[in-house]
Amino acid sequence: MSGTPVKAAVRTLQKTRSAARGALMWGYEQRLTRDVKGHGKLPRHLGLILDGNRRFARAAGLQREMGHSFGAEKAHEVLQWCLELGIPAATIWVLSTDNTSRDPQELAHILGLLEKEARNLATDPRIHANRVRVRAIGQHADFPLHVLMALRELEEKTAHYDGMRLNIAVGYGGREEIVDAVKSYLQRQAASGRDLSEVAVSLSPDDISAHLYAADIPDPDFIIRTSGEIRLSGFMLWQSVYSEYYFCDVYWPGFRRVDFLRALRDFQGRDRRFGK
Repeated sequence: MSGTPVKAAVRTLQKTRSAARGALMWGYEQRLTRDVKGHGKLPRHLGLILDGNRRFARAAGLQREMGHSFGAEKAHEVLQWCLELGIPAATIWVLSTDNTSRDPQELAHILGLLEKEARNLATDPRIHANRVRVRAIGQHADFPLHVLMALRELEEKTAHYDGMRLNIAVGYGGREEIVDAVKSYLQRQAASGRDLSEVAVSLSPDDISAHLYAADIPDPDFIIRTSGEIRLSGFMLWQSVYSEYYFCDVYWPGFRRVDFLRALRDFQGRDRRFGK
């Protein structure tokens, strides 16, 4: 019996410490928010490589599919953070062309989440209140019809909006995008009757840029990758030539607002010279 009051006191102390840590973190996050907003310099186009869903699930003792489900919920949070700060454009990389060769059960779960989230976004009040134009970029021809229909409905419902631009990179690879851009350019030139040898002589980087999936928005000036991996893995290879990079050690589902703000503050402190 004598140990019971001691245990209760220990539990009370632990709760007090936890509350104190929470209050300190909240205060730190508020200060970061003021710093980032006060600086004024924000990315015109933010790229996000959502990495670490499976490792998050493994570390938590969960099935791998749960990692993807938590990752989808995190994407909703990050969208809200972008809207609150007024970031004009964002591209989130959800599924790469390499990922499409994964275990069929895992891939089916990811595509099911994609369909669900596309339908949710199509009716999300934040999307319509902020006039967010959403577009899926990548190679989708082999996706199930119901997934394609959900993506098409989302694009159609937001096609006329002039607010934030949100690109969902799914079935996406940077090399494939460049190949598709070259093909599109050559097909257009051939259709106009030009000789392809003449086209080859006059081909310029601007010609390819004009035929990329999201050619109508600026190149990403800041790219964040979660999970601690320090590589692009093919994300927007053509557009990222002058991008600033930030590699965060946390897995995507564990990415916090304070991590997001730290990344932006780091970006704001950089001197971008564009090769000059």
